Amino acid sequence: MREKLQAWSCDTAPCLGVGSSPMKIVILGAGVIGVTSAWYLSRAGHEVVVLDRQPAPARETSFANAGEVSPGYSAPWAAPGIPLKALKWMFQKHAPLVVQPRPDLAKLGWLARMLGNCTTEAYKVNKARMVRLAEYSRDCLEDLRNETGIRYDERTQGTLQLFRKEAQVEAAEKDIAVLREGGVAFEVLDAAGCLAVEPGLEGAAGEIAGGLRLPGDETGDCFKFTTALAERAAGEGVEFRYGVAIERLIVEDGRVRGAVTSEGEVRGDAVVVALGSYSPVLVRSLGLRLPVYPVKGYSLTLPIIEEGRAPVSTVMDETYKVAITRLGDRIRVGGLAEIAGFDLSLPERRKATLLHSVEGLFEGAGDTALAAFWCGLRPMTPDGTPVVGRTPVPGLFLNTGHGTLGWTMAAGSGRVLSDIVSGRRADIETADLGYARYLREGRRSGPLVPAEA
Repeated sequence: MREKLQAWSCDTAPCLGVGSSPMKIVILGAGVIGVTSAWYLSRAGHEVVVLDRQPAPARETSFANAGEVSPGYSAPWAAPGIPLKALKWMFQKHAPLVVQPRPDLAKLGWLARMLGNCTTEAYKVNKARMVRLAEYSRDCLEDLRNETGIRYDERTQGTLQLFRKEAQVEAAEKDIAVLREGGVAFEVLDAAGCLAVEPGLEGAAGEIAGGLRLPGDETGDCFKFTTALAERAAGEGVEFRYGVAIERLIVEDGRVRGAVTSEGEVRGDAVVVALGSYSPVLVRSLGLRLPVYPVKGYSLTLPIIEEGRAPVSTVMDETYKVAITRLGDRIRVGGLAEIAGFDLSLPERRKATLLHSVEGLFEGAGDTALAAFWCGLRPMTPDGTPVVGRTPVPGLFLNTGHGTLGWTMAAGSGRVLSDIVSGRRADIETADLGYARYLREGRRSGPLVPAEA
């Protein structure tokens, strides 16, 4: 992917596309997606203002995610065999997926569309375009890191997808085929190979059937990165307005002209909606039926007390869909998927699953008594691919729906969005990333916006 990056040097002049002129861009949302969008749009020569209801950046889904920047592990949850697995998980104590039974037409519609993507062909298409964006994003993040000098407990030592069962090793073949086709580096490891790259797993050697290592993956604290980049962007002219509730979009003569907020109108030449799971609610009044639904995820953050037992990078526990990541002197344990609307409660049984995974693989590495428990709402699309680009409504752009991969795809999504807004040709194919793919599906699925909002 590295060779596909165009030169991106805006130190001496704005990088506007042919026929473009500087615009005022209003970005709604100051999570990692909104902040990276602001950075690239500002570097492209635009005036940028970012609005967020929180008192500072990265205070919702970007706050304490799993810490993975994992292009090679980018894959849709909708996959062959998932419907059967989901049924089995319903009776499993430490289930990686939980669907709350509360009636919700929006949830049922989203699940139906997700199940429609659980075919071999759909999985191959969806994973390929997700890997394309994620690989590009990893390269953009490296360039951004080199340019700014931002530090965020980053490591570039890969991801180990750990299999506890032989059946999981065999099932990985379909992923390996896509990785091979996309030119993504990987290593298939036996139990000894897993211990060689992650010595802290020694105490769980009997639990390991094998692994798939992705050496090009990275790790880092998304909150630290987003906060640092927002500070850098503010220093270069981006205006951040915090504590501002976004009420509705301003539409005049068929074009979006800004947003009405708790502090009055904020107008611009274009608006970028980067509100994660809340994006569908805002655009619904414009007739856009954005199939993004909140899927709740959890994390624990533990201080390391035994260095030799701690992970080196990220270990993905395939059995429980839990990622265990080294972030400086801490361990971040993140994962699970709970389809429960906008519920932000913290049930002890979810915490128990995260503890079960990390203690089973890295027993004694972290101080579980001091673990900070957190949850966030991942904005997920039924096919796993985010929605990045223009909409049928002039002046309105989307950068949302990244699901579990917002941190992985943030830099690339921000740059692609900037290219589209600026009239530049993006470095990668973007036609299948935008809202237009839902227009082709027609109206047979009905509205897919979260009803709880």
